[in-house]
Amino acid sequence: MAGSLRIQQREETRRTLLRESRRLFADNGYAGVSITDIVTAAGVTKGALYHQFAGKPEVFRAVLENVQSEVAERVAAAADAQPGPWDQLVAGCEAFLTAGATPEIQRIMLIDGPAVLGWQEWRAMDEATSARHLADALTSLITEGIIAPQPVQPLTHLLSGAMNEAALWLASGTEPGALTDTLTALRRILDALRIR
Repeated sequence: MAGSLRIQQREETRRTLLRESRRLFADNGYAGVSITDIVTAAGVTKGALYHQFAGKPEVFRAVLENVQSEVAERVAAAADAQPGPWDQLVAGCEAFLTAGATPEIQRIMLIDGPAVLGWQEWRAMDEATSARHLADALTSLITEGIIAPQPVQPLTHLLSGAMNEAALWLASGTEPGALTDTLTALRRILDALRIR
């Protein structure tokens, strides 16, 4: 009983640390957050944090993994709500771009993620979540003859890069209607791939 209570307490401490870290990283950026800020916001000791994580980079990595998983869930939910594979691709891409237009997600996933972890590690994490789902969807569309046969990996990287860049552009601009215009442009790019 005491062992399971300790496990529950550790899990609750971890959830609290991640929740508060996410809020702080979103509000202040990685560089603007200290370990002291995190433990103060979470109401725990530094020892409790170091029991869960080796340091601030590992806390950030865990937050980024959560953010990427959340975005992947949004994309999957939007795609799954559609009747056919083409509509699933479009809805999933639009959901990614809409989620990526959220300041919190932009800051953690698109701005600080590559800067903190390095491009290679960030790309590997992205490929394990969003890019993998995109590649699966494109493969299915090629198999069904909706998109012309072509190598999937370059196409996946091109579309993923375009959507990441568009989300970063949305983060830097204050143009009215920018998200709507970007979604319209995305639909045109996707429509150009479709052969039936």
